[in-house]
Amino acid sequence: MSRGLVLLVNPNKVHPPIAPYALDVLTTSLEAAGFEVEVLDLTFHREDWKSHVSEYFALRRPVLVGVTIRNTDTVYAFEQRPFVGEHKEIITEIMRLTDAPIVGGGIGFSTMPFALVDYFGIDFGVKGPGELIICDLADALVTGRDTATVAGLIRNLPQGISRVAPAALTVPAGAEGTGVGAGARTALPLAGGQHEDRVWQVDRTGSYLRRSGVPYKVDNLLYYQRGGLAGILTKNGCAYRCAHCVEPDAKGIRFGRRDVAAVVDEMQSLAAQGILDQHTTDSEFNLSIAHAKNLLREIVRRKHADADNPLNALRLWVYCQPTPFDEEFAELLAAAGCRGVNVGSDHVRADLLRDWKVTGKGTSYYTFADTEKLVRLCHQHGMLTMVEALFGMPGETPQSIRECVAAFMALDATVTGFSLGLRLFPYTPMGAAMAEQCDGVRTMPGLQSNTATGPIVLKPLAKCSGPVEYERQFMFDEQGNFRLVCYFSPELAEDAATLDEPTGRWSRTVDLLWELIDPADHHRVMLPTLSGSSEHDNNYADNPFLTSLSGLGYTGAFWAHWQDRAAILRQAQQVGMIETAGS
Repeated sequence: MSRGLVLLVNPNKVHPPIAPYALDVLTTSLEAAGFEVEVLDLTFHREDWKSHVSEYFALRRPVLVGVTIRNTDTVYAFEQRPFVGEHKEIITEIMRLTDAPIVGGGIGFSTMPFALVDYFGIDFGVKGPGELIICDLADALVTGRDTATVAGLIRNLPQGISRVAPAALTVPAGAEGTGVGAGARTALPLAGGQHEDRVWQVDRTGSYLRRSGVPYKVDNLLYYQRGGLAGILTKNGCAYRCAHCVEPDAKGIRFGRRDVAAVVDEMQSLAAQGILDQHTTDSEFNLSIAHAKNLLREIVRRKHADADNPLNALRLWVYCQPTPFDEEFAELLAAAGCRGVNVGSDHVRADLLRDWKVTGKGTSYYTFADTEKLVRLCHQHGMLTMVEALFGMPGETPQSIRECVAAFMALDATVTGFSLGLRLFPYTPMGAAMAEQCDGVRTMPGLQSNTATGPIVLKPLAKCSGPVEYERQFMFDEQGNFRLVCYFSPELAEDAATLDEPTGRWSRTVDLLWELIDPADHHRVMLPTLSGSSEHDNNYADNPFLTSLSGLGYTGAFWAHWQDRAAILRQAQQVGMIETAGS
């Protein structure tokens, strides 16, 4: 007999659609704990979401409602489109229709969980993996147990928002502040739960149940048909400390490796449903290289053992860092069915990478020669490559951009992506460092927001009343209006007005990037765009090219089709999927 109904809500209305993998993970754990679980997925109800929600609650009475927040915004410095306003509207409507407590979670939510519990006005929140915490919370609610016994739970109480601390954890030296230090120690968790080991929050042994075509469950086949990919998680967390990255804080500072057989069972289940293009959702697939190789070996073993195994039709796509990546790994990827590798090399200049792309001990872990080797090995084994660079970090200059563009273009990767500007988050090393340098009394050169109404002055956590105030300033201004804080290197060749104004747009640097690319290479390059500066639109959310891909039946990583972008857009125009230019 069911212990009660738990409703999980996906409020993400952005297209092309991305399956809410987290809700499959939560469903698996909750069902194993004896709860009935339903999913209210609003991705395919963009226009009629309100009636869809109302009809659901007219018939059902859940004991708990969970809402996943995958992204707070586009995380694209030139667009700065927030999503949490739309999510708040949905959550407010749910609160009108039910008295059931609401818990928020997800990777986006975990970047600023205290601020979002406050902003949404919800009862609870979870930072990091939620499959075990939500089961403990649901059990507490149905048994009458005090939620103060639910370790890791963020609670919205009359006296304020606070977190139920888990037991003492291993914390890396320096993690409490802005730096990254060598060594580790056992310490009491910080009040905000930042920079913690979250392996205890992860179900590492079970295989997550993936369904298709079942009412009130995530429809993975529909997402595949509309979005071209399914996600697969092989491990949670990240032991590295890259200055711009949210994942070590949001997911945990240590790798939570899942059981190899359980992961491959899940992949096989998806393939049996006709979902053949599967993309790793790890921070980076190769950073725990022994585990990654064992997983690939298990895929290969099953393929060789049974010619009818659906894994023989698998098309795998992975995120990787330049190292570790050796000949054996490339061979295993190819044998497992990998079609493409997306590598975040980010730059060619060692002086820029030294304090940016680092291990948990604060040391650099690759050079550009490693990127060259990776691309070469992938092409030798028939795999496509996308190599990405991120411009605008501290110390970036026009000359460093020129050097990086020249080196990256010489790689002859399938696609090369150049991004400019960085979205800052509260607990990334760079976000925390900027708050420390502002110290609540000054702005710092390079801080920018399209909607700023004055200088951006951040306060360090120690000078804030608590995590809510600290986190809010990265998303909202003092009046509560959206102000997504970004950073662009002030050493780039922009005019004085751009550098002096907090709303300045780094348009000269965008122009420089376009000038550096031979038009003959535009088909294999992604470049940042400003509104009106180009016919191209290179953001993800509701992108005409990306929605055209899924609408026309293309599958796999979107970048794999980038070289055919012009032809695909023409095809979409011909069948009336998108408007022709000027219409």
